[in-house]
Amino acid sequence: MLKVQEIRELIKLVDQSNIDEFVYEHEGSKIKMKKNVSEAAVVQQVQPSLPAAAPVPAPQPVQPAAVKVEEPKAAAPAQEPANQDQAADTDLHKIVSPMVGTFYQSSSPDADPYVKAGSKVTKDSIVCIVEAMKLFNEIEAEINGEIVEVLVKDGQLVEYGQPLFLVKPE
Repeated sequence: MLKVQEIRELIKLVDQSNIDEFVYEHEGSKIKMKKNVSEAAVVQQVQPSLPAAAPVPAPQPVQPAAVKVEEPKAAAPAQEPANQDQAADTDLHKIVSPMVGTFYQSSSPDADPYVKAGSKVTKDSIVCIVEAMKLFNEIEAEINGEIVEVLVKDGQLVEYGQPLFLVKPE
């Protein structure tokens, strides 16, 4: 059974991510979280039921007190440069996140970043750390080359498969 603090951490991660639904089952307990743009996370914890037990009604979504929706900024003019950037990015390698977690560019807040734009890397070079559930995972470049761009900010929540760095292969 998960502790309340672990459930809160899961709610926070799901809320900050782009996923809409999360289900976790373990030893007869089930946690199911769903979210939409206008809904907050919903948690359902079901204990193993007896064979004659009545079905449990589905929980109703909880509406947040205030919903902050960000409007896209100047979408029409930005489309043309985006297409040019996509054409330039085709020869670049993307280092992607192998998991959902928090991106850290250095081993501690006082330390220098592992890499920055212009840094040379080898396939074994550590480029960042992704922290998930209090485990700190070192991410390697997996390619020899030069870091062209860091795509995420320190402390930002990242998704599985989200590009973190653009690398110009050697």
